Amino acid sequence: MSEPSIFFSEVNERQGIFHRRAFLMGGVTALGITALVSRLAYLQLIQAQRYQKLAAGNQFNFQLVPPPRGLILDRNGVYLASNRPNFRLLVARERGMDVDKTVDKVAQLVPLEPDRILRLKRDIKRAALKQPVSVMEDMTWEEFSRVNVRAPELPGVTADMGEVRVYPYGGAFAHVIGYVAKVNDRDLAAAGPNPDPVLLNPGFRVGRQGVERAFDQPLRGRAGATKAEVDARGRVVKMDPEGDIPATKGKEIRLTLDADIQNRALEVFGEESGAAVVMDCRSGDVLCMVSAPSFDANRFVRGLLGAEYKALSEYERKPLLDKALSGTYPPGSTFKTMVALAALENGFDPNQTYTCHGVFPFGNRVFHCDKSHGTLNMHDAIKTSCDVYFYQAALSCGPDKIATVARAFGLGQMFDLGIEGQKRGVVPDRAWKKAHFSNQPANQQVWYPGETPSMGIGQGYVNVNPLQLCVMTARLANGQKALLPRLVKSVGGVDQPSGAAVPDLPVSKEHLQFVREAMAAVTASGTAASSGALGLGPILMAGKTGTAQSHTYASGSRKTEHLGWALRDHAWFVAFAPYDDPRYALSVLVEHGGFGATAAAPRAREIMRTTLLKDSEIVKRIEASGQGIAAAAPNVDSGAIDKAAPAPDSTPIPGVVP
Repeated sequence: MSEPSIFFSEVNERQGIFHRRAFLMGGVTALGITALVSRLAYLQLIQAQRYQKLAAGNQFNFQLVPPPRGLILDRNGVYLASNRPNFRLLVARERGMDVDKTVDKVAQLVPLEPDRILRLKRDIKRAALKQPVSVMEDMTWEEFSRVNVRAPELPGVTADMGEVRVYPYGGAFAHVIGYVAKVNDRDLAAAGPNPDPVLLNPGFRVGRQGVERAFDQPLRGRAGATKAEVDARGRVVKMDPEGDIPATKGKEIRLTLDADIQNRALEVFGEESGAAVVMDCRSGDVLCMVSAPSFDANRFVRGLLGAEYKALSEYERKPLLDKALSGTYPPGSTFKTMVALAALENGFDPNQTYTCHGVFPFGNRVFHCDKSHGTLNMHDAIKTSCDVYFYQAALSCGPDKIATVARAFGLGQMFDLGIEGQKRGVVPDRAWKKAHFSNQPANQQVWYPGETPSMGIGQGYVNVNPLQLCVMTARLANGQKALLPRLVKSVGGVDQPSGAAVPDLPVSKEHLQFVREAMAAVTASGTAASSGALGLGPILMAGKTGTAQSHTYASGSRKTEHLGWALRDHAWFVAFAPYDDPRYALSVLVEHGGFGATAAAPRAREIMRTTLLKDSEIVKRIEASGQGIAAAAPNVDSGAIDKAAPAPDSTPIPGVVP
């Protein structure tokens, strides 16, 4: 009876094992099916759009389209920087492409220099697959057509139409606006590990100087794309215009500059070197900021040859330097307006007289004047620009008080113009000298009394740029507000802050009026009498001449007109007009020009005339007077500029705009 018992026990055990295994396998199977279903649901429902895009990406290709760069205009809407069509030739490396053979074929269709061919082969081999490399720009219609006809035989070679930056006025605005150039390795490194893809586009350019650099991002806009259907090898089968993504044009920049005034300013400089700045005395708007000689910004867009850039950089008159902002010079006698104000503010009697015999012994040194002026008061000393008088006026108040007034009028300041390149210059005082010579022996950190007379005539340590002198003159002319210069009027239609929203000047209006009256005498019967008349009826100009040493005088004559260009004095003239209702102020520097009265004042007169005649209210006032408008000087150089000045080498410098 025990055998059946054993038999059923084995059967039950085997059935239990089977059931456990069946349940285990069923569970594993169910888990697998659940995972598979979950994955399919995830791919089909959640990730559907992603894989649709990937599938479409295999079928369609989007090619980046650079946006049109924003326009730059003057205050009246005149184009200063715009864009024009540009036929260009591109080569994109493909798998299996024989780069050398392809470039050689291209060279048979368009003119390429041997050196250029070698560089192209190297650049294309280094470029990523499908990344276009620019072969040629500004192709003629014949070249463009020739390449397109042969395009089926040249895989990876395309000729299309893009846009290129153009500067209609060439050099007149080159320093202010700057230029654009191709993206280089430094630009890509600065953009970080994931640069904007548009930077890799062969036709894309970025701002290099001036407004183009300072407002590069808003001027760029936003890139778009064109949609094309491609085959398995990435070759275009057909275009799909409905899928295109339009590019967004860059923002428009409107400047406060006036194209007519700026062009006239560059014109009157001729072959001379220097700068001119014009400001509105009521708003602070900068109407002109020119540096001469200049350069043609259009040549930088395409890229200068090494020899061209070397010629520009080595030319002694420095066309690449923005002298209006980056050049600092002793202000000469134009600084006497600040010395006069400082003296008056500190109790100096303007009727105090001194006698000028042409020399002023002080300590163990003799200070000179350009001639013997006799006995004069402060008004006459400003009118005749007597150095001896201002040696003593400066000593009466000292360097610290002079520096305080000069800084209140903008000298030694940096202004927020929106562009880079300003140099602060130097307005010295005792604290400045101690800090500046801190690594020198203690006796060199002390301000000596003998340094004050030189400061009194705008020499010694004093250094300013033309913009600062124009701001100084505009504040003198305004008589109340510490005006700030404004260069950018609006960005994308949004107005920028006015330069007139500023505090009042910390000086007496009576003292300001005294200095303005003396400046009016300068152009009426003083040092600028021969060139101070505007010929605009009742509209009169007030100003101040300045002649600043560019080197230390040896014994003997202080005249430098007979010397080489680099040894001659700098010529200055600052002015405002109309005298009875100031609207515009200017400063003019002629680098190594000689006397301010003969080199700078005539040029300033022509720039001021152009500025005033652009103002409809001024023109109505002239017409109402019945006196008429005298003809402008056809050539400022004739009879106004010292003919003893040696002319520059007549050999043309590539890219220089005189």
